Amino acid sequence: MNNPNNPESPSETSDMQTDYVVGQDNIKGQLGPIGFDIHNRVFVVSALASAIFIVLTLLFPERAESVFQSIVAFSTGTLDWYFMILVDFFILFCLALVVLPYGSVRLGGADARPDHSYLSWFAMLFTAGIGIGLLFFGVLEPVYHANVSLPLGVESPFGADGELNPAAIADASALGLAGTYLHWGIHGWAVYIVMALALGLFTYNKGLPFSIRSAFFPILGERVWGWWGHVIDILAVFSTLFGLATSLGLGAQQANAGMNFVFGLEVSTLTQVIVIILVTAVALVSVWRGLEGGLKKLSEINMILAVLFFFFVLFAGPTLLALSGFWSGLTTYVTDFIPLSAPFGREDDAYRQSWTIFYWAWWISWAPFVGMFIARVSRGRTVREFILCVLLVPSLFIFIWMGVFGSTALEQLYADPAGSLVKEYVIDNYRPELSLFGMLNELPLTGLMSTLGIVLALIFFVTSSDSGSLVIDTITAGGKIDAPRPQRMFWAVIEGLIAIVLLIGGGLTALQAGVTATAIPFSIVMLLMCYSIIKALNGELRLIRK
Repeated sequence: MNNPNNPESPSETSDMQTDYVVGQDNIKGQLGPIGFDIHNRVFVVSALASAIFIVLTLLFPERAESVFQSIVAFSTGTLDWYFMILVDFFILFCLALVVLPYGSVRLGGADARPDHSYLSWFAMLFTAGIGIGLLFFGVLEPVYHANVSLPLGVESPFGADGELNPAAIADASALGLAGTYLHWGIHGWAVYIVMALALGLFTYNKGLPFSIRSAFFPILGERVWGWWGHVIDILAVFSTLFGLATSLGLGAQQANAGMNFVFGLEVSTLTQVIVIILVTAVALVSVWRGLEGGLKKLSEINMILAVLFFFFVLFAGPTLLALSGFWSGLTTYVTDFIPLSAPFGREDDAYRQSWTIFYWAWWISWAPFVGMFIARVSRGRTVREFILCVLLVPSLFIFIWMGVFGSTALEQLYADPAGSLVKEYVIDNYRPELSLFGMLNELPLTGLMSTLGIVLALIFFVTSSDSGSLVIDTITAGGKIDAPRPQRMFWAVIEGLIAIVLLIGGGLTALQAGVTATAIPFSIVMLLMCYSIIKALNGELRLIRK
């Protein structure tokens, strides 16, 4: 079996042998003090295409905005059924692997043992793939779904005359939370599992390079190292770039809104651009310091601050009501899971098309990024425990966070509709980036905790950029995990620039367009991955039975 400390080492017992050597198609060199080790086709095409996109969007912002709007309309209005069926399929696929004999296969081979304890592994799992989203959507979604988008056609507590109907509050709040859980629960993590499982199997068990294309060896054979594989990796690069750009754009919007709320700083695209530039500069420093000195330390700081932030909201707000709201949302999520997941026979387009489809596309775009991370930390786990833990552990953490933040905001809203800033920012005058600060306004230490919220958003911003550039660099370096550091810095700059041009080219609509445009072709890649996973697992079962 492969060396547990080196995912690139070949597996002597693998049923998928190749003469390909990681980095054999790379170009190595020196440009002054800057060294490089890049895949001569994947890097060049990805970099040039990114540069062209950035330049054209800056030169023709109005035309770009029109194109972005068309992409969003097509993705959410025409392909809504496709995305919903696709992600539902990923859940069924994962559950099938759990109950079938495939579940006993171990990532890394029969003799492999986990590199991390359960506690460390769980900690890394629930920090993956959430970040900025917890802050941006934790208040926004439960309030918006309970009162505006109305999942499954639940009655809004506010009538057409604007008067509050107390009888409708309980059902609307429960479905508002359940609708939020749908977007952040097992559907999205099933998407990540498909990617992570494919990478883990073909790297640890088959001894192939740590690259997206390796998952297609059962389909393409040696051709996977040629242009077919180049196209797959390039799609993965763009999917990751636009998924990250969306997160960075949302983070910049929220940080700017928080600065306006606390310090009176103007809310504008220019300010958000400046925020992105400054934070990208910090991310470059983090990249230069390396994994141990940069990303790891920032992640640890962020986790401590996030936990403190959560407990403050829990205990400073209506604690029992917040916990009760979390539970009612969870039970509603379980009981209405199938109707919320159904692609047909629904009339809640405001919820399903405007929200659910965007999320499914966003999760798919993030799959290479988060999937690579999960695969790196999951060697030694059986397929069964891997799937169950990745599905349930991070989902539960997110449900608790969203349940407490959402329930606290909903209680504030219904207790004093006339004076509620949550109502002002989410329902009356839609300013989603301010929703968190509207909730904090009703709690003690508003200024201090709002400042902490800004700091958290900015650190999430930095860690997302740093870790995202690491993933993209791995792909564009032909699967090498030790490529020269300046390459990661290059991709961190590109991520920031794409986030900037998307904000200039149409704000949130443009961010959504970038995600959905890349998710459409990459979703096909992920469907084919499922076939490859079955082929790989069949080979592992044959080895076990020998």
